[in-house]
Amino acid sequence: MNVYRLPALSDNYIFVMYDPNQGVAAVVDPAEARPVIQCLDELGASLTAIFNTHHHADHVGGNRQLLRKFPEAEVYGGEGDRDRIPGQTVFLKEGNTVHFAGRPGHVFFVPGHTRAHIAYHFPSVDGQEPGELFCGDTMFAGGCGRLFEGTPAQMVSSLSKLRQLPDETRIWCAHEYTLKNLQFAITVDSDNEVLQQRLEEVKQARQHDEATVPSLLGLEKQTNPFLRWDERSLQAAAKTNDPIRTFAKIRGMKDMF
Repeated sequence: MNVYRLPALSDNYIFVMYDPNQGVAAVVDPAEARPVIQCLDELGASLTAIFNTHHHADHVGGNRQLLRKFPEAEVYGGEGDRDRIPGQTVFLKEGNTVHFAGRPGHVFFVPGHTRAHIAYHFPSVDGQEPGELFCGDTMFAGGCGRLFEGTPAQMVSSLSKLRQLPDETRIWCAHEYTLKNLQFAITVDSDNEVLQQRLEEVKQARQHDEATVPSLLGLEKQTNPFLRWDERSLQAAAKTNDPIRTFAKIRGMKDMF
């Protein structure tokens, strides 16, 4: 299974999964159809599945046009997004499994950003290559999504599920927010040497217009403040030793950053 990262809109990423053995593809969160169709034409692939993480327009905006070209494609999304995802045909919940290119994708229910958000994790096949996590707007490289329809407790629970995945998991998050996220992270975790180094590397990458996605979960565990609500340094920055209040305080600080 090959993964292609397609830039879209101002800072979105769309991900096309391609099975070269079968000549078929699936797409994750198609913000718009044009780059997806162009990618599929170049690959000579047909589209069999649209995997949506949540209902926001910058994640489902291309669904209808893609379905006009590929009417047999199944459209996946959370069961709580019924009537909010265009063309949805499959309604998923925690513990369900999807399949593509002979690989299982485990479905996580991860509310917080929205009430029905889900994520798809395709584990490593042989333990040699990384697993793939398509997490929409729940986790970002260096950050997490705003709480539009959920609570801090829900988001902590959701991120806890994702935090338990193997360190080698690649994080295919849906936006190029990494530089701004890390510029905030350093304000609440200034003594973190791994974070300091990562920030400098990301600055250099973005100066050359290089993408910072995917990230690796192991690096996120070391540098992403929204995965570290139970560490003393972050609790000190939030002035509380309660994990959920720590997360909530840091999320509120980020909202104002």
